[in-house]
Amino acid sequence: MRGAVLTLLAEQPMHGYQIIQEIAERSGGLWQPSAGAVYPALSLLEDEGLVTITAEGGRKLARLTEAGTAHVAERAEEIGDPFTPMGGPGRRAGFALREKVREVGGAAMQIARNGSEAQSRAAVELLERTRQELYLVLAQPAAPTTDAHADADADADAPTEA
Repeated sequence: MRGAVLTLLAEQPMHGYQIIQEIAERSGGLWQPSAGAVYPALSLLEDEGLVTITAEGGRKLARLTEAGTAHVAERAEEIGDPFTPMGGPGRRAGFALREKVREVGGAAMQIARNGSEAQSRAAVELLERTRQELYLVLAQPAAPTTDAHADADADADAPTEA
């Protein structure tokens, strides 16, 4: 978070919400930080003297101080590109998995809130089977490639035994 905020503020002053949007855009939607992550990072950077926060137009605008600009320049290699997911495709697959878990959780919560007793029981059974199948996936040997989509496509095209 720190590197991303410093990188963005090195380009121009921004509001916290702009920082959130810019991180999401530059990471291709793979990283969508919450206000609960961005604003404390800004406060810490302000405490360290790297950022100043001023009220402009009813919003708080963050900008690098001279010390902050020097800090970013001195540590450019260390900061790198904070918007590129580390680890390539495997990392993106991890983000996709977490997103699906959130979506499934949202659907389960809807059933918990609005579903009948029978729908709730059916959802519990489905989630239990899914949990068991996920452990079976984990028990399989790791695929030799890093492209999960290619592995899934290859499995789908493989002949099946009757």
